[in-house]
Amino acid sequence: MWRDSFRLQIFCLLMAVLAVVVLVHNFFQLEGALEADSSLWLLAQTFHCSIWQHLDDYTVSGSNWITENNDQPSLSQTTKTTRKPYCGYEQQTLSKRERAEQESLLAALQWPKPPDGKIAFLQSTDPVHSDFVIVKPSRFFKVGDQLEVVVRMRDFQGKPKQYGGDYLQARIHSPLLKAGAIGRTVDCRNGLYKVFFTLLWPGEVKVSVTLVHPSEAVQVLLRLREEKPDRVYFKSSFKSGRFSETTECNVCLPGDLPVCNFTDLYTGEPWFCYKPRKLSCSSRISHAKGGYQKGLLTHEESLFFQSDVNIKMPILSNGPDSVIVKPKAFADSSNMDRAEDPTVSPSGYYYEDLWRPRTHWIYHFNKSDDISKCLQGKVIHLFGDSTIRQWFEYLTAAVPDLVEFNLGSPKNVGPFMSVDLKHNVLLKFRCHGPPIRFTTVFTSELRYIANELNGIVGGRNTVIAITIWSHFSTFPVEVYIRRLRNIRRAVIQLLDRSPKTLIVIRTANVQELGPEVSLFNSDWYSLQLDSVMRKMFSGIAVHFVDAWEMSLAHYLPHNLHPKEVIVRNQIDTFLSYVCPLQF
Repeated sequence: MWRDSFRLQIFCLLMAVLAVVVLVHNFFQLEGALEADSSLWLLAQTFHCSIWQHLDDYTVSGSNWITENNDQPSLSQTTKTTRKPYCGYEQQTLSKRERAEQESLLAALQWPKPPDGKIAFLQSTDPVHSDFVIVKPSRFFKVGDQLEVVVRMRDFQGKPKQYGGDYLQARIHSPLLKAGAIGRTVDCRNGLYKVFFTLLWPGEVKVSVTLVHPSEAVQVLLRLREEKPDRVYFKSSFKSGRFSETTECNVCLPGDLPVCNFTDLYTGEPWFCYKPRKLSCSSRISHAKGGYQKGLLTHEESLFFQSDVNIKMPILSNGPDSVIVKPKAFADSSNMDRAEDPTVSPSGYYYEDLWRPRTHWIYHFNKSDDISKCLQGKVIHLFGDSTIRQWFEYLTAAVPDLVEFNLGSPKNVGPFMSVDLKHNVLLKFRCHGPPIRFTTVFTSELRYIANELNGIVGGRNTVIAITIWSHFSTFPVEVYIRRLRNIRRAVIQLLDRSPKTLIVIRTANVQELGPEVSLFNSDWYSLQLDSVMRKMFSGIAVHFVDAWEMSLAHYLPHNLHPKEVIVRNQIDTFLSYVCPLQF
């Protein structure tokens, strides 16, 4: 009896497997037959994508491509790197919780990779042969509805791609209204991508999709990050009397030459310079960017990084590229653009060139008197890189009573300070500690954000804004995680002793890319760091200025240092946190 039952179970299992094989075979035959008909093709491919979404939910939020892995094993190849310590000096002593967090953050950054080790250029993604289709473009749309777009990738021979991993940026916009918002992209891992947009304003709304990097280029970027983290190098000057020397510096230095250990005593942040031949380590006087390594790519790899070919190239539509959106019914329109979830995507949108967050109200500070009134009696600390230095420059220029005090600091480096005696306002900027790619920073001014935060008393009249991302793009992500862990610890301690201190974090932003810039500061690198930062500071009493969406949703060309109209909207968001009830 038992044997008969077991044989029956085996027979049923074999029949089920055979049925699945026949189903998949027939599906792909149907898919090939329907390819000529765009509507039928879209139906078949969308079904295919839906299967992948259920089997392996690789969901991306707000074009930020933050993966949300479920408990199912991935059915397609992803990046699995056997990680080696960057160098012997970088060993960290992590608590069990810190190690678990780091492993979780790194796992969330895994990116789909091509099935084969090397892909020829002609088989890589070609934006010209690729296209997108709006699902049901003629249906009735109203404000608040979801718009779905399917993007199909092809190679330079016109053949459909069979795997994912391309990095796309997508947005909707209405040029006449100066309106724009980003989309949420889902990689189906079969050459198809779904992009979902929330329609947030009435009128004609256009869809734009851009290939930032083909999947083959992303794999090169990943290799460089792991194998060539020193491709940006730094230097320090040492001086004693008439003698001076300059040596190379970095988070870690290869080789067996003697080094000067400048690891921070409080945070443990490592920094090393090759020891001068004649001078002592204590004679170090300055830090500066050394330069960028050349010859990082093979000839085949360089083909994946070509301007006007496969770097930030538009993908055109196969059919209509816009829809007509009707206003929402008056009874339902009071909160049509507000959402309670702080992780909502998109976090905001432009309308008439003004940023409208979906999670909170903001005031637009069009008059300098309004800014002065908001900042009255405040001490504002700005920590980070040149993108937050733009805030210092904007506020100093926008408020006549805010006058810069000459500290004799190097141009564009700082520290800088502006004072408004009439309204009792003190505004400061200080760059973060190394790695920092500035020209020349005096050693006495090389300070880590965590240490600076530990020296601030805080209180209701203390405002702190932080950004830190761009100068970490060439290093393994563990280096960035450690820096954020130190800053987060200092933020939590500051809020514990002074809960009314306001802390704002400015996110990363997109920028113009070319073949060389892509190897050091690609948006893909920035995207991954930004994802880590948002996760590490979630659940903490800090506020975010979403510079990523503000730069990506706007119609102006991408720029590492966004134009004034975008900075103004960043400042409006920042000041609305400072003075939420004043206006």
